[in-house]
Amino acid sequence: MKLLTLATALFATSILAHAEEVTFDFTDPKGVNNAVFKLDAPLESINGTANGISGTITTDPNNPEDIKGKIIVDAKTLTVPNPMMLEHMQGADWLDVKTHPEITFEIKEVMNKQKTDNTGTADVKGTFTLKGVSKEITVPVKVTYLPGKLADRSNGKLQGDLLVVRTNFKINRGDFDIKKGENLDKVSDEIDISLSIAGAAPKK
Repeated sequence: MKLLTLATALFATSILAHAEEVTFDFTDPKGVNNAVFKLDAPLESINGTANGISGTITTDPNNPEDIKGKIIVDAKTLTVPNPMMLEHMQGADWLDVKTHPEITFEIKEVMNKQKTDNTGTADVKGTFTLKGVSKEITVPVKVTYLPGKLADRSNGKLQGDLLVVRTNFKINRGDFDIKKGENLDKVSDEIDISLSIAGAAPKK
């Protein structure tokens, strides 16, 4: 009888934990979600953005840092102010966005989790894919759960919750077969990437 009671309790706990999970959609009709990238070479500094963000993240709002899912960036939305530089960046010799239209990060493991009120931090290990090359990287993440704030973001059109994810990390373009070792005086090997994005979970 005790074993049956224990099994029932564990089953109920599992169902409750699963029921508490919420999936947030990071496709943003307003185009506010964006990634910022910076390259600082000896002769030139390059600053750009991308606003074609999509993907989903699932989490328990009571532990918002314990995330799983995948974020996608539409490579065609990567932009820089200089038109010629933009053409080169998106072309076959550099990012080749026609052949590799997506840049992705898929979460594999969440480590060093900490939580204060509705905000959590963690080191997130995942698979980062750029120009068809996938590498495992670990990035610091800050996640904030905002209950009921979807109405404010959508000007009252939708009711629901928001999940805001912020991160800043660096990669080397050479690791992703982007003209490795070339043009380093004008195009830094190191790329600094920042994201501040909000996902929505509308109430049904």
